[in-house]
Amino acid sequence: MKRVLITGVAGFIGANLAKRLLRDDPEQLVVGLDNMNDYYDVRIKEARLGELGRFSNFAFVKGNLADKDLVTGLFEQYRPQVVVNLAAQAGVRYSIINPDAYVEANIIGFYNILESCRHYPVEHLVYASSSSVYGSNQKVPYSTDDKVDHPVSLYAATKKSDELMAHAYAKLYNIPCTGLRFFTVYGPAGRPDMAYFGFTDKLRAGKTIQIFNYGHCQRDFTYIDDIVEGVVRVMGKPPEKKNGPDGLPVPPYKLYNIGNNHPENLLDFVTILQEELIRAGVLPADYDFDAHKELVPMQPGDVPVTYADTTPLERDFGFKPATPLRTGLRRFAEWYKAFYCDKGE
Repeated sequence: MKRVLITGVAGFIGANLAKRLLRDDPEQLVVGLDNMNDYYDVRIKEARLGELGRFSNFAFVKGNLADKDLVTGLFEQYRPQVVVNLAAQAGVRYSIINPDAYVEANIIGFYNILESCRHYPVEHLVYASSSSVYGSNQKVPYSTDDKVDHPVSLYAATKKSDELMAHAYAKLYNIPCTGLRFFTVYGPAGRPDMAYFGFTDKLRAGKTIQIFNYGHCQRDFTYIDDIVEGVVRVMGKPPEKKNGPDGLPVPPYKLYNIGNNHPENLLDFVTILQEELIRAGVLPADYDFDAHKELVPMQPGDVPVTYADTTPLERDFGFKPATPLRTGLRRFAEWYKAFYCDKGE
């Protein structure tokens, strides 16, 4: 039986990936780890877990990635062949408020994963990085060949640190590692701290939404199903183990962007969102959006544009994310209506 360990399995990407794997292959065991913290509405995490719990080939462990004994015990018990590390303290702005959470989850937690992959060899370690590592780079689209030495948030710095640690372990212990830089992931049952979700909450409550950099921001919004498809393809193709001219192992290490390769202007995004919220019945048809919008300066830690160069992903895996923004936001609005509005909340 194929054994896959997914950390952060109750998270947005983790739950959708686990569901895809469980559906695709009932013969493989998916082990999920999550600490179920309350960084955002735990009910969403519980709902995701509830869906996964219906599969007989799913095992869930509640625990903290920073607990080394727990992580080691997981590897000892299940001996995963493939590990997908998605557990992390997410969010750029929150890293300014609570930096300790980022060091614990993103640095110590990932180190524990690397150590376990060292002592309990795996076929492939896939881990989440982030488009935030590109920081204030001026060149677009962002390429994995670009220098990423100037992070503008602690969150970004921890993700860059993960890439460096993974490379070191790939070199030292010949562990096949692939890092994935995700670009603004969105969709149904997503993260409430993301703009599209937060905007919806505020508009529904009659509050004003703030549009940063006076609306002159662009984001490479990537629909959750495209992210999952990319991860699944990468999982099945670990970097090749081989020796260099000196006879020593060349690090089996790769990095890819997974983004829509089509940045959207924030004001256009808000227009589509409001149209889809009205269509789904989340907001009334006569909602006065202009009265609930405020253009404000850029926030610390933010960048004006994200834009993924996905050429290597297309070349190596024959895949490129392509879900239109309106399609993705429509599915989100319909989910939001069912999860919140139809329950009378």
